[in-house]
Amino acid sequence: MTAYGSAPTGTSFEAVVAERTGDHIAVGVRTLADTDLPPGDVTVAVDWAAVNFKDSLAIEPGNRVARISPLVPGVDLVGTVLASGDGRVVPGDAVIVHGHELGTAHHGAFAQRARVPGDWVVPLPEGLSPREAATLGTAGFTAALSLRRLEHHGLQPSDGPVLVTGASGGVGSTSVALLASRGYEVVASTGKADEHPYLLGLGASSVIGREDLAVEPGRVLGPERWAGAVDCVGGPTLAAVLRTLRYGAAVAASGLTGGNGLETSVYPFIVRAVSLLGVDTVATPRAERLIVWEELADTADHGMLDDMVAREIGLDGVVEALADIRAGRVRGRVLVRPSPAA
Repeated sequence: MTAYGSAPTGTSFEAVVAERTGDHIAVGVRTLADTDLPPGDVTVAVDWAAVNFKDSLAIEPGNRVARISPLVPGVDLVGTVLASGDGRVVPGDAVIVHGHELGTAHHGAFAQRARVPGDWVVPLPEGLSPREAATLGTAGFTAALSLRRLEHHGLQPSDGPVLVTGASGGVGSTSVALLASRGYEVVASTGKADEHPYLLGLGASSVIGREDLAVEPGRVLGPERWAGAVDCVGGPTLAAVLRTLRYGAAVAASGLTGGNGLETSVYPFIVRAVSLLGVDTVATPRAERLIVWEELADTADHGMLDDMVAREIGLDGVVEALADIRAGRVRGRVLVRPSPAA
């Protein structure tokens, strides 16, 4: 069955395109046609996209994120099905697409139109608006999957404080809000002193600086502080978290903004029986995606989601937003509306 036989042919649309020439990557808004879209079962009109740190890496010279050129970046989209060769969705359905190769090896979200394999598509669950789903996006999904991993490990609200590192970023701030909404005592860690009121407003019980995580030099273990942790930073921060988890606790790790190395010892794992839980949202099976998105819809704090949106932009504002998020100048979420509101 053809995947897009009922879609308009020859239709033009706007998209942000990154194209590599030698060591240089040119990024800007271009006009594309349906014939420029990659193969797929489902054609989607993109209603909302979200800007992520990974998107900023995809346009950096020498990056290992973008695997094709030219590329339409954007790893998060929420839209309306235009045509489908997959019986699980039909034209008119509101859907979510993220992960897999979207925005890395397959044209992504910063466009008015996208075409993707049916297995990548998740129906928008009841209880979430398209804008709210975009606000959650990969960041919210990562936060929810991190908590899911921790709770499967045995974490409960009565166990004690849960640490969130990199708390002012997309995954971190969503993790703070999600944990607080489920009754956890949340300690948010950030290197930005001016973000403390924002994090307290999201539900953090307290906010600490990066320096407060440090362990005395020469010590392989620090004090037992955390009943669990969501680490969005990696590197030395993750090493410090491992050394200060309580006996039997776990950290769900998904970030590497602080580095992709991990200098630690076996002591936390053997002496305190701690666990390091890797959280991947790229290849998460569709069945689990459906469950996580239903859980997000069931527990969504709609007012909080609105508060997490830093700004809304069109396609012409994407390049500036990517520079801002790369430089750490973004708090919360930046949403992209590829087509002007009707």
